Amino acid sequence: MLTDTAYEETRLSLWRRVREFAVPPSMIETATARRAAGDWAGSCAAAGFDVDFRMPDVNRDYGGELTARLRADLRRLAPDLLRWHMPRIAPDGRLRPGLTVALARYGAAARDGTSPLYLVARTPPAWADAGQRIGLALWDPSSRTGTGRDPHPRPNPRFRLDLHRHLWAADRSGELRSRGGSGPGGPPRTADPQGLVPAELLGAAHRWAEEAALLLRADGLPPGPVVVRLGSRRRLVLRPGPGASPGTTAAGRISVAGRRATGLPALPEAAVRVPPDVELLRAGLVGAEQLHPLVAAALVPGYAPTRPAGTSDAAERARLVECRGELHRIGLVDGVLKPLDHDAAEIRREELLVALEGPPLPCLRAVDEAHRSPHCLDDVRERLIHGDVDGALAVVRDLLGPEALPRHGPLRDTLLTAAARRIDHGLFRAGPADRTPSGDPSHVHGRGLVRSRFRPRGRGGR
Repeated sequence: MLTDTAYEETRLSLWRRVREFAVPPSMIETATARRAAGDWAGSCAAAGFDVDFRMPDVNRDYGGELTARLRADLRRLAPDLLRWHMPRIAPDGRLRPGLTVALARYGAAARDGTSPLYLVARTPPAWADAGQRIGLALWDPSSRTGTGRDPHPRPNPRFRLDLHRHLWAADRSGELRSRGGSGPGGPPRTADPQGLVPAELLGAAHRWAEEAALLLRADGLPPGPVVVRLGSRRRLVLRPGPGASPGTTAAGRISVAGRRATGLPALPEAAVRVPPDVELLRAGLVGAEQLHPLVAAALVPGYAPTRPAGTSDAAERARLVECRGELHRIGLVDGVLKPLDHDAAEIRREELLVALEGPPLPCLRAVDEAHRSPHCLDDVRERLIHGDVDGALAVVRDLLGPEALPRHGPLRDTLLTAAARRIDHGLFRAGPADRTPSGDPSHVHGRGLVRSRFRPRGRGGR
């Protein structure tokens, strides 16, 4: 069983990998530029979102007033920031599958005239989560049509974000410092004489009473106790003090939840825990430049983003290989990884010897290993897990060249499996008529697929 320290290190290590791979800088840059230009739909596309509604339909079904409110929210939506803060699961930090998250609630706007209409973000089920795409939709509890493909169309109250707009709205992102933590220094921790609050939550517990007041007021409930969910089987009850209200820090009284706690409103997850970015900064595991720019600006006062330095020329990135007592180079020639210190005739002769089961030339062995199981394979896999196909292929192109075709081995298998799973996501998006996961990448025409995805844009590929 993990000790508390080991568990904490494992959890922060997971979040560090998520921050490195899950929302790549290229996605943030493109989505931000499109949002700044007023193109909310283009920003969503850049951030890997599928928009499941049309504004003319919304205007027809719900009227101009609600459409105007929705359009205002969509213009302030930073989908890359929402992806950054979406709930994730161990062991690899994927998006929590089959989840519907409420982003905004629009009064009694549903078709029945009494129920609210919700702007929601949805994640696909685990079998269709290739690409880690997110759906942006409207949920009308009074509508009978709904969406048949989503396993859980109703918003999950545990992960609601309509009370935490700073986690998805660009114009509210600065609130992260006050509502989630104050950077490396951190807020004073709440006294917990009974030791009921886990150590990793003490930095957030000082705000629970205020968050409870926000929750009760938003749901039209009178002041009273709320449940604080610590895990799948552990819950506390918070009874706010008499002065607890939005804008106060009255701690209230904390006790273990009993049977009578059933049915009490529960604090959303975003209100219970310290944001992982705050913890990563405090632990010194990331710098401000490794965070989303809006997050860094909120948590690190005075932070000014800088553009990364350009990469070196391919000729300067030739790798050295010890070959027959000398240091030889392998590098890209005409878009393909090749030995640089052997002439064509020698290479053909050595390749023939390998075909006859002779020992390979060290330079040829290094090229073959780069094709089959390169040192960057874990990097490629992490990017594919989080849906960053372009980033994964850029790593492979940088290693093997844009014209190379990966040979049979772990690298090629990884690329083909990722491609097959994207087909599963397409089946999910198509609807419930054909929902059988492919499971096996063998039905994909490997050569054409890998070749077409390998070519950079502007050279006949996508």
